[in-house]
Amino acid sequence: MKKYILLILLIVITAVYTFMSREDDRVIRVGIECDHAPYNWEEKTESDSNVPLVNNPGFYAEGYDVQIAKAVADKIGAKLEFCKIQFDDLIYALNLGEIDVIFSGMVDTDERKELIDFTVPYEVTKTEYAAVVNTKSRYVNAKSIWELEGARMIAQKNSRFDSVIEQIPNVIHIPPLDAQTAVIMEVMNFNADGTVVNYDTGLSYEKTYPNITVIYFTEDHGFNLGFTGLCAGVRKSDRKLLDEINYAIESISYRQRQRIMDSTIASLWKNLE
Repeated sequence: MKKYILLILLIVITAVYTFMSREDDRVIRVGIECDHAPYNWEEKTESDSNVPLVNNPGFYAEGYDVQIAKAVADKIGAKLEFCKIQFDDLIYALNLGEIDVIFSGMVDTDERKELIDFTVPYEVTKTEYAAVVNTKSRYVNAKSIWELEGARMIAQKNSRFDSVIEQIPNVIHIPPLDAQTAVIMEVMNFNADGTVVNYDTGLSYEKTYPNITVIYFTEDHGFNLGFTGLCAGVRKSDRKLLDEINYAIESISYRQRQRIMDSTIASLWKNLE
């Protein structure tokens, strides 16, 4: 009888150890663009806060998306691997199984909801959009999207930035580009009158690029966005992971999110010096 009891105990201990080992080894692959500060960008030097890009050796991902993903991973007991993926390919890579979740400044538009599921928002404040124009542009003093009438506007491909451009009266909609930095270069080189960004990104652009001005619209004078906010994205089949991430995000207080954002902005300014 004692032998049977010992055998059962051994089986139970082995099962528990195996389960704990599996939990400790759990890895979640994160897709991130690394071209949308302060939410995500790429660095060449390792730091205490950035993370290596597994598909781009020698480079590191940093930003608010990175830090929120790390906070979520701590709460659900998982390790993260970050993969740099072009924004336009993130949903495709997710559904193909190349990554497990998207943390890349992505908003939950109706079109994207048809392809993947989104978590609750993880941003600090409500997302609002601004326009970016060259400092020498005739639109530099615009106060509303209506004062941008007839402007030549460009934005990032397959982004909500690109779709809201059509709300500007008589806009000349220039074909979008894959990378946000390439879009900004078009504005700086007068190949476009302006582009669209969110408010937080606008702040970083004003410090990074000396020849641009960000137009912050007052209430009811800006774009109608039509989404909830910045969310993480998962495959529609990954309901368990969705529930876990939602629980983790909701347990991160507003104060903690603000501290993360403040620290991220400080890291960005230091990186730009």
